Amino acid sequence: MNRAIYLAILLFSILFFSFHRIEKPYAEYQTIEDLRQAYEKPTNLWPSPTLDSTAVFTELGALLPAPRLRKEDKSKAELGKILFYDPRLSSSNKIACATCHIDTAHWADKETLAIGHEDLVGTRNTPSIENVWIQKELFWDGRANSLQEQQIMSIENHVEMFQDIDELPKKIAAIKGYKKQFKKAYGTNNITKDKILNAIALFQQTIVSNPTPFDSFIDGDYKQLSDQQVHGLHLFRTKARCINCHSGPYFTDLQYHNQGFTFYKRKREDLGRFNVTHKASDVGKMKTPGLRNVMHTAPWFHQGIFPNIESVIAMYNAGMNIPHRREEYKNDTLFPVTSPLLKRLNLTKEEQQAIIAFLEALSSKPMLIEKPTLPK
Repeated sequence: MNRAIYLAILLFSILFFSFHRIEKPYAEYQTIEDLRQAYEKPTNLWPSPTLDSTAVFTELGALLPAPRLRKEDKSKAELGKILFYDPRLSSSNKIACATCHIDTAHWADKETLAIGHEDLVGTRNTPSIENVWIQKELFWDGRANSLQEQQIMSIENHVEMFQDIDELPKKIAAIKGYKKQFKKAYGTNNITKDKILNAIALFQQTIVSNPTPFDSFIDGDYKQLSDQQVHGLHLFRTKARCINCHSGPYFTDLQYHNQGFTFYKRKREDLGRFNVTHKASDVGKMKTPGLRNVMHTAPWFHQGIFPNIESVIAMYNAGMNIPHRREEYKNDTLFPVTSPLLKRLNLTKEEQQAIIAFLEALSSKPMLIEKPTLPK
């Protein structure tokens, strides 16, 4: 009888811990109960993150309120929405800002590379403009210092909209219905380049992501994250080292890093930030994208080379790509160097799936826009 009781207890213990023990736990947390206890509290009391000394770090946090439009700017933002959706801002009258930044696609386009004027294909993946108001610099390489600069570059780029920005006011002014819209927004029907750009910029600043299960968890509703997602959160901040670049409320340090995909001296070469600063140390660096709604903006990376999230996580687990410096590049000062923040992680399959589950908790419904009627 005693032997039967002993065996029953042993069997129960095996079954219990098979469900509750974290496989190959990181640091001191042996069970998910321990881990939940460590994270079900204010973020300033969370376990210390695994950070390198060069990391620009802000703790993860809930979604911040976007800047509210001033009363006098609301009609300008409405005008900006119309302009954003109007393909007549392009020389072909076929490409609008909204062609590549689609509300149902979380303001990206799900294409590998951007497609623009006359179906020309660009060299980079279209970044989402959700929460663009937090950005100090725009584009993957940060070449634009304001939303207005970003618009000029996109409108004039021969692969995108291919429209002379200085000729655009005359073109818009020829559309009778726009005079009424500009009068309402600016008090005069005089149409200028700056008014066009400022109106679109104001509209873009209203494009934000919605609250996620992670935000609810931060606010104290701890049931919003599953055990697997809490495990993923901990790995994100510690063993997986994601927090070194993806930090703060928007999961981005707004810095530039080389992830090893410069394709140096090859057909798809992209020198990234170097093309802006001309500093050798910036070769191949791209701006860290935010991770809110990341699960809905595939394919990933600046050239859209990863179609599924499992391959992304597997590549990070391997320490990313470190280009081999052949003899011919021994003294080449521009030879790309992969960020030292990227290291081999030795994550198990279970841990990789936990991180993916956590990324799902950063998802929300997209901000959908009622499409405007275009002036005639």
